[in-house]
Amino acid sequence: MAKGLVIVESPAKAKTIQKYLGRGYEVEASFGHVKDLPKSNLGVDIDHNFDTEYVVIPGKEKVLVKLKKLAKGADAVYLAPDPDREGEAIAAHLAEELGGDGFDGKKKKKAAGVNIRRVTFNEITQRAVKEAFEHARDIDRNLVDAQQTRRVLDRLVGYQVSPLLWDKVRRGLSAGRVQTVALRLIVDREREIKAFQKQEYWTIDAHLTAGKGPAFDARLIGKGEEKIEVPNQEEADKITAFLKEANWLVRSVEKKERKRNAAAPFTTSKLQQDSARKLRFSVKRTMMLAQRLYEGVELGDEGLVGLITYMRTDSTRVSNEALGEVREYIPSHFGAEYLPETANFFKSKQKGAQEAHEAIRPTSAARHPDEIKQYLKEDEYKVYKLIWQRFVASQMNPAVFDQTTVDIDASQGIEAYRLRVTGSVLKFDGFLKVYEESKEGKDEEDEALKHKLPVLNEGQKLTLKELKPEQHFTEPPPRYNEASLVKELEERGIGRPSTYATILGTIQERQYVTKVGGKFVPTEIGLVVTDLLVDNFKDIFDPAYTAKLEEELDDIEEGKEKWTDALKDFYKKFERDLNYAEKHMQNLKAMEKPTDEKCERCGSPLVIKWGKHGSFFACSSYDKNDPNSCTFTKENPIDLPDLDTADMQETSQEEYCENCGRPMVLKRGRFGQFMACTGYPDCKTTRRLDQAKKVPDVPLDEKCPECGRNLLLRHGRYGEFVSCSGYPDCKYVKQNFIGMKCPECKEGELVEKRARRRGNTFYGCSRYPKCKFTSANKPVPEKCPECGHEYLVQKFLKSGPVLACPNEKCEYSRPLPQEEAQPVS
Repeated sequence: MAKGLVIVESPAKAKTIQKYLGRGYEVEASFGHVKDLPKSNLGVDIDHNFDTEYVVIPGKEKVLVKLKKLAKGADAVYLAPDPDREGEAIAAHLAEELGGDGFDGKKKKKAAGVNIRRVTFNEITQRAVKEAFEHARDIDRNLVDAQQTRRVLDRLVGYQVSPLLWDKVRRGLSAGRVQTVALRLIVDREREIKAFQKQEYWTIDAHLTAGKGPAFDARLIGKGEEKIEVPNQEEADKITAFLKEANWLVRSVEKKERKRNAAAPFTTSKLQQDSARKLRFSVKRTMMLAQRLYEGVELGDEGLVGLITYMRTDSTRVSNEALGEVREYIPSHFGAEYLPETANFFKSKQKGAQEAHEAIRPTSAARHPDEIKQYLKEDEYKVYKLIWQRFVASQMNPAVFDQTTVDIDASQGIEAYRLRVTGSVLKFDGFLKVYEESKEGKDEEDEALKHKLPVLNEGQKLTLKELKPEQHFTEPPPRYNEASLVKELEERGIGRPSTYATILGTIQERQYVTKVGGKFVPTEIGLVVTDLLVDNFKDIFDPAYTAKLEEELDDIEEGKEKWTDALKDFYKKFERDLNYAEKHMQNLKAMEKPTDEKCERCGSPLVIKWGKHGSFFACSSYDKNDPNSCTFTKENPIDLPDLDTADMQETSQEEYCENCGRPMVLKRGRFGQFMACTGYPDCKTTRRLDQAKKVPDVPLDEKCPECGRNLLLRHGRYGEFVSCSGYPDCKYVKQNFIGMKCPECKEGELVEKRARRRGNTFYGCSRYPKCKFTSANKPVPEKCPECGHEYLVQKFLKSGPVLACPNEKCEYSRPLPQEEAQPVS
């Protein structure tokens, strides 16, 4: 019989730990959390000091029965979930269910007979695991309280705000304490972009030569001692004319050695950002791969080996053992000149960073990525290599550059303009030999490295070869991508990096945002939900307040604040906002916004209404109690944000899977076309085409019959449609008439339509609902030569297109020439 029962979250982790502990222990998995707040009710008694009701998660009953049985036969039970708040909560709930730890989650009780201990380790290696068991401890109540506070906060917001959205907008929507703030950042950025007024400015570069050495470009920076900006072409032409006749002289040459230090080893958010930029992996995909590397990978004869330390951390600390190993590795593989005299230490930027944890690093620096590549899947190798390179580079000497800055005078008499060029040459590569940190865009350092300067001396004459005036316009702030949004959330202290993958996933699943060229763009429903929540909950969804709550969670973890006191303070603000929202939040379901447009069927004014797919135009004469009232509706062509040039370039490039980074390809299924990952069956990511990147509008030669402007072919929720380019001033949407009178009422025109539910094309009368004629096949104004039926229809059979009689009693059909056939989409 085993002397110890060890419980971890996952079977993969259990398998690796079992190898290190041997026969004296039995290692089992809890498969994540075993208890949670109930789904059927709030589970929090607000009036009784936020007393919580935790229940066993449905499906976990058998797991607990097995664990209880094993615990009874063991000398001791060791709880070894992950070393963070979530892991501590799992351990506490297991202790409650197994009858140990003298604690039932609410108050102390008499200690049961089971000896339960908590063990934690930052890496799954033999040394770390054995050391953890030598330092087993009690469950940390402060950590459990911090996790419970976060869970209760999220439950209060989710369960009390989401029903408001169901009542006022539509069912299926959700609000989240951090999720809504992340969405707000995206919405605020979109509005910044929309409100941005671009301004013209000019740069003037002079292509110069010193006689010997390469020619180079210097940029205008000022006039005399004063810095200047060139606002327009008139000013640019004036300066250019002066420079053409000027005398060119080197004013000053400044040479200095510049060092660039290595970045700290990865924290969770920095790994997510670098992986997104370098590997094109989504945050979710990165964390899944890192989890696998942490829990253990089969390495041939070595068996299961945990390859990296725990991947949810905001600490940059590195253990002394790891520092010693990497400092031996660097001189033996790269040379002594790459090793600093003492180890590099980094200060964690995150306030409240858990310094008991370590940075994300390989469990052994000696395990080079290429040596274990054969045992890893392609994406596992990429993430491991990134982590290994960043860690090894973090303990190497700085890169050294020789930087030269040259100021140049272009003068006529006493008047002179000043130009500058900075050139940089890599003198010693240092940590760059292994790794270079990714950036959102190019900076001055990148620009300096492009310039190769000749030897220049103060007072030296130069010759002008060419002037290059160039017009520019200021650009709005860029839309967030996954990497930049994670960076923004971290810098503002909103949420925790371990939750970012879930947050980014939720706002996309709820269709609050969509991705355009890899950038987040809010949808109509995202804009509406954000406005409703921010207008009615002034405190709760404020980024600064959300960050303050994260600091309070840190204080609870450190034992500086009581968890119920933090909840009381929160609920005072929340209850006030909730009561206000229940009275004042706009009910979009009942919204009828008047417009200047007229119904195309009955001439009544159109109103904008809200449905489950968003806003749409509807006839104001519709009465649900009158079956003969007008039911005309049409799509509201939402003024979606225009794509900037960078977005358009990204959109036109190959699309990559957000989970694994492989290319996506267009496929066809029984419900139509969709995008699928080329990594199938390893990766089963798919995306509906209605979640696709925005297709650019196509200008048509046809004029709008209402305002005279050009019509555009647009792409909406239900396919293509034609509308006025003057939207939103002109809201004309063209009906797709097929040039045939309705055969039933003889008054209306037949129109090509698209069914909302299935998206298939059909043909109906423009006088609907007064005339309810429809046809699944396209009618043709030609009488049947056999039975005299007044029209035929196009059909597409396996043998080819035919014209057939729709009369069921008549079997007339004839082949239709391919060039005359118009297939139905």
